[in-house]
Amino acid sequence: MSKRKSGHNIDGILLLDKRPGVSSNKALQEVRRLFNANKAGHTGSLDPLATGLLPLCFGEATKVSAMMLEDDKRYQVVIQLGIMTDTGDMEGVVIETKALPALSIGNIDACLKKFTGKINQVPPMYSALKHKGRKLYELAREGKTVERKARQVNIFELSLVDFSTDTLTLHVWCSKGTYIRSLAEDIGHYLGCCGMVKELRRLQAGPFSIKNALTIDQLTAMDKQSLLLRLIKVDKPLAALPAVQLSDEQAIRIKYGQSLIYKKESFQGLVRMYNSEVFLGLGEMLLDGKLAPKKLFNLSNEKG
Repeated sequence: MSKRKSGHNIDGILLLDKRPGVSSNKALQEVRRLFNANKAGHTGSLDPLATGLLPLCFGEATKVSAMMLEDDKRYQVVIQLGIMTDTGDMEGVVIETKALPALSIGNIDACLKKFTGKINQVPPMYSALKHKGRKLYELAREGKTVERKARQVNIFELSLVDFSTDTLTLHVWCSKGTYIRSLAEDIGHYLGCCGMVKELRRLQAGPFSIKNALTIDQLTAMDKQSLLLRLIKVDKPLAALPAVQLSDEQAIRIKYGQSLIYKKESFQGLVRMYNSEVFLGLGEMLLDGKLAPKKLFNLSNEKG
């Protein structure tokens, strides 16, 4: 996340269709300059090789970015078989090659079933996870390898889109924390060879779809008003949470950080708070019928 001292206070989420060859942060900064926004961040990096959906958060929307990291994702990946690189994708140095297997629908189906559901993954060295305060990819660039603990992830759906003698094209619907590069390597090993990511495209993240994303070229061609109209309200990623309506008096108390008695609801947990159509932020319904503010928003350019 980054800030500027001069610029505009803009609140909302923009869906970018990231092009290949740029980092997520570079893509963010390109769009941020178009808006001249004071504050911006992205939700979940895409590797430079990857394309597709990259939700960008501006202003107060950065307060929900951590929650968006928890969302399930959908990808289309092309796995190159017979080759393994140090990065797990086409950008790395080849470290192993193996003879290609004879692929059939039968052995592919068996493979995909093996990796569907809850599985354990070892995070790749080229990742942003930290070891003793340093990111793994920093150590990897120095030629160092450290032991990584396997982590459980959930592959909800793993289906075949196409295949050739040396590639598999798959649709992946997975939980947070899933490394597609690790999945490609594991699939290659299961089939008796190596594997790496040749192409990767993110199709969906939580409630957001690539169908509604725009490329940097499309955004650059827009005027400022058209850009602002593409912003999604900051409460959109929170739509699954219950909503409560507050009176003017209750809203004032919440804005001052005060709890209040709110016995209209029988549930507990996080809620979205509104005063008329204005989104105030997140609150917590407590067992004693009180509503306590948890994260307040001060929106500058939207009404809910």
